[in-house]
Amino acid sequence: MSPFEHHRVRANGINMHYVQAGEGPCVVLLHGFPETWYAWRHQIGPVAARYRVIVPDLRGYGATEKPATGYDKRTMANDIRDLLRVLEIEKVAIIGHDRGARVGTRFVKDHQDVTTCFAALDNIPTKVIFENMNAEVAQAAWFFLFQGIRDLPEALIHGREELWLRSILTSWTYNPHALSEDTLSVYTKAYSQPGGLRGAFEDYRAWRSDFEQDKSDASKSIGCPVLSLWGADYEAAKMVDMAAIWSAMAPKLQTLAVAQSGHLPHEEQPDQVTAALLNFVDQFHRSA
Repeated sequence: MSPFEHHRVRANGINMHYVQAGEGPCVVLLHGFPETWYAWRHQIGPVAARYRVIVPDLRGYGATEKPATGYDKRTMANDIRDLLRVLEIEKVAIIGHDRGARVGTRFVKDHQDVTTCFAALDNIPTKVIFENMNAEVAQAAWFFLFQGIRDLPEALIHGREELWLRSILTSWTYNPHALSEDTLSVYTKAYSQPGGLRGAFEDYRAWRSDFEQDKSDASKSIGCPVLSLWGADYEAAKMVDMAAIWSAMAPKLQTLAVAQSGHLPHEEQPDQVTAALLNFVDQFHRSA
């Protein structure tokens, strides 16, 4: 397994932290909520055996800067684009989970010239969520609404980060013990640091801008090959037809529902997900 190298660089006006491993064509892994780069710990080594892997903490998360603004997905995608410019990377495969998939979706729409392929893990696009908002969706997506409130979530959760994370992560996984205590401690430390909650919640508070950006180019298909992968046993994913949602956005679509997995398939079923991601990327990115 290639060692993880931690780096910091200034990109798009913020100080970004990223992990790097391997050599060759570049694969970027974008984490979701409530995670950091560490979410991809199972994938980095195997992917780095074939590719150069870049794993950033998104704006507002982990060890990356947490500015007051810039959490709309176009700006967050531009963070990644500028990171690639700084690192002199010309072509990339993008893999994103949850919030990272939202950033990735905006990236592959806005920067088609540098994207060879895109994998979205367990993500219902923002436009779909808010166009179909009703009582059932609101209950399933309660955290969208709660974390979108100004100041109150930070006040209620501060000092109780471990309790909050344990509740979310155990309810989102098929096996509530899928994540170890050590993993929970890593995430608790990240969200307990100054600005740790604020950064993540500003990501959710940008939903209005994200919704408008999604609507503005809804008719624009994602041109590159896309893999939509999700946890077959995640309740929110069962409420929608994931394959239909993504096929409407991406004509070159492959899909995979991962059995005995909730919202965190890359952490719950890492071997199966890693194999699926490598099989997908190998098809379109080996000679990039």
